[in-house]
Amino acid sequence: FRRVLFRSPVPAPKLTGRLLALFAAASFCSASAMHFQSPMLNAMAQDFGVDAAAAGWIATLTFGGYLLGMFTIVPLGDRFDKRAIVIGQLAGLIVSTLVLALAPNLYVAAAASVVLGASACLTQSVIPVVVELAPVSGRGRLVGTLLSALFLGILFGRLAGGFIAAHYGWRWTYVVSEVLMISVIGPLAWVHPRMPAKTTLGYGALLRSVGELLRQNAELRRIATIQFCLGVCYGGFWGTIAPMLAQLHRLGPAEAGMIGIPGAAGTLVARPAGRWMDRRGPYPVVITGVALVAAAFMVLEFAAWSVGVVVLGAILLDCGIRASIVANQTQITSVAVDARSRVNTVFGASIWSGNSLGAFIASTALAYAGWTTACTLALGAALLALVVQWRSRAKRRGS
Repeated sequence: FRRVLFRSPVPAPKLTGRLLALFAAASFCSASAMHFQSPMLNAMAQDFGVDAAAAGWIATLTFGGYLLGMFTIVPLGDRFDKRAIVIGQLAGLIVSTLVLALAPNLYVAAAASVVLGASACLTQSVIPVVVELAPVSGRGRLVGTLLSALFLGILFGRLAGGFIAAHYGWRWTYVVSEVLMISVIGPLAWVHPRMPAKTTLGYGALLRSVGELLRQNAELRRIATIQFCLGVCYGGFWGTIAPMLAQLHRLGPAEAGMIGIPGAAGTLVARPAGRWMDRRGPYPVVITGVALVAAAFMVLEFAAWSVGVVVLGAILLDCGIRASIVANQTQITSVAVDARSRVNTVFGASIWSGNSLGAFIASTALAYAGWTTACTLALGAALLALVVQWRSRAKRRGS
């Protein structure tokens, strides 16, 4: 009795440097695993004896699985121990990449791709943990660090996937991914603190509450609208970059893929944007980010002049998108502190649905009206996001 009465209290979990590094490594691994396939779909098609259109289902189902995971797995972080969700998703990635490495046919690879995509939204489960453990004054910088790892993972996946597939075969890409994730899951399971549940809602009620949060919270709707508009811009550019370069500059897919290198410039601004957000708040960071996206499409209107114009536009676009994501994702986790996983679901879904719609609109515009029209539509989406963000400051001043 005396030991129970006078024992020292259990210290609150803290975000140590080691834990942050493991979170960053897990985010890097999940992003790269999802994007390895982009440059090697043709190699997979040849190996499985199918055409390119059939192999395209692997990419489609991977991204569909990601959205599925956003809606069905990420919200569970509010209902159960977040540690179990994070480790479970990492385990799902390990299993799915192993199946892909050994897949005997397209059907098995496609099924594994759904599981991989659903597990790859790992970062959206990790960010609420980081925000909950981090001091308020440093949340922007820490979220920026995590997102930098995510962006680097995307770039690594696109570049390494093509290199490994070309020299050793596409299956070895997933073997490398497997080794990376196995090296992370053990240490992460050891140091990840247990996180108490924030709600006792049943699973169905938990999922329905996501819509309720969006309906009841104007700030959440505003951030989701901005990210949806920026998603339209991002998806529109990357969904049409290859056919545009082929039409205007007679360049092939290899050259189009190389645009991803300067286009990853946003990785360098993620941490500085987080620091700026910690010092000045999200408003100036988001305004600047959205303005950069608008400027990118003003530049890209002149893509026919030179490939250098396309490179400049890609740099501006990625810097603007990444700065806005860091600021808005840090801000959104404070909208409902007991529902951080669910508001992250709204955030991620707004980006991905914008990406999908943007790719459809831009590709249709490019086919029927040309590149200038595609850029003008994307510019309109960026300007709408700018107006929504500007009005938020005006409303606060008027209240």
